[in-house]
Amino acid sequence: MHKIGIRREDKNEWEKRTPLIPDHVKELREQWGLEVCVQESPIRAFSHEEYRAAGAQIVPDLHDCPVIFAVKEIPASLLEPQKTYVYFSHTIKGQPYNMPMLRRLLDLGCQLIDYERITDKRGRRLIFFGDYAGRAGMIDTLWALGQKLAAEGIVTPLRRLRPAVQYADLAEARAAVQEVGAQITAEGLPEQLAPLVVGFAGYGNVSRGAQEILDLLPVTTISPQSLASFSGRDTHTLYKVVFKEEDMVVPRQAGAEFVLQDYYDHPEKYRSQFTRYLPYLTALVNGIYWTSRYPRLVTKAALRELFAGDAQPRLRVIGDISCDTEGAIECNTHSTTPGDPVYLYEPDRGLTHSGVTGRGVVVLAVDNLPAELPRESSAHFSGTLLPFVPAIAQEDYRQPFDACTLPPEIKRATIVWHGELTPDYRYLASAVYGGPALA
Repeated sequence: MHKIGIRREDKNEWEKRTPLIPDHVKELREQWGLEVCVQESPIRAFSHEEYRAAGAQIVPDLHDCPVIFAVKEIPASLLEPQKTYVYFSHTIKGQPYNMPMLRRLLDLGCQLIDYERITDKRGRRLIFFGDYAGRAGMIDTLWALGQKLAAEGIVTPLRRLRPAVQYADLAEARAAVQEVGAQITAEGLPEQLAPLVVGFAGYGNVSRGAQEILDLLPVTTISPQSLASFSGRDTHTLYKVVFKEEDMVVPRQAGAEFVLQDYYDHPEKYRSQFTRYLPYLTALVNGIYWTSRYPRLVTKAALRELFAGDAQPRLRVIGDISCDTEGAIECNTHSTTPGDPVYLYEPDRGLTHSGVTGRGVVVLAVDNLPAELPRESSAHFSGTLLPFVPAIAQEDYRQPFDACTLPPEIKRATIVWHGELTPDYRYLASAVYGGPALA
């Protein structure tokens, strides 16, 4: 019988997710004959009893498991020789903080399969928490906006909201947002906030999850092109605007047309034009994929200019759900946790401090937002992972990479095999062995 292990998460006290939920463990046992060991955890969103009822063994460690599934990175000191690990490694950009872990996997002769790289032929991700990151991130962004406005002495129904992690589940959080929406419909918002505009950078899974939450409020959609001339003053609605790539950047060459594929292939040929929208946004939710090859959305310089005068700019909150530190949102200087999710960035001094009080923009920068909705996000993730688990568990990892029989989706996601970087990931060698981080 093939055996797999489910590791406990220990990155922080908030990480209660699991890659495989009890219902799917039961299916793996009954339909595929897999033996499943679940490492003891005091914080996992699903109890030991639920896993035992599904037929899993609860064990103190996973030494006997050749294939180990987790969610977040595993500390280098806990990795074991020749094992196959499946988790979000956060290494594909050459992230310096995870290079020791990747080097250790190589030294130990391990295999590493990264969820982030499990894609179809068109490069679309198949296994993700993205829409739950969007849902939690939008709840937190609305809470932060309510808190920031209250700190300025502007009382709104949004002040009643709490961060997502403080609700029992998504249903309770959604009900709370709906109640706020009903109050806005009945009583309106302070006139000084009209129009209250929430912008979304991106339109993928993250953005769709965030918009799903915002749409529980009374919302009117407007276009990016109309922002500068928009004169809506209805205090009983919020206004939503979604930015696509052609809205956010323009070709550097005068007279050239925007071509989406060209932008993906040659982002250096384009420059950001997002600064033009900042004066009209009350909140910005960022859900785009970003590397250093691409222009930034919001720069520190743009924020200094926005806050240069005496008047209070409209922009209060940036919910950076993608959470690339000093990335698309340059004022995201560091990531936060669900227990202390936001900080205020002061554009004039370039400094940050916890909380929402002061002159500047509040930044939400939680790097594991789906952990705020652990049961629902785990169930969704586990369902997308489930079809690939039998093949991963039953693979003969003694054979060369070229001869393995993993599904193509999983083979594309295999970063390390027998302690060597696979062909698609050899570009990481310089970062692993002391070179610069790669885009």
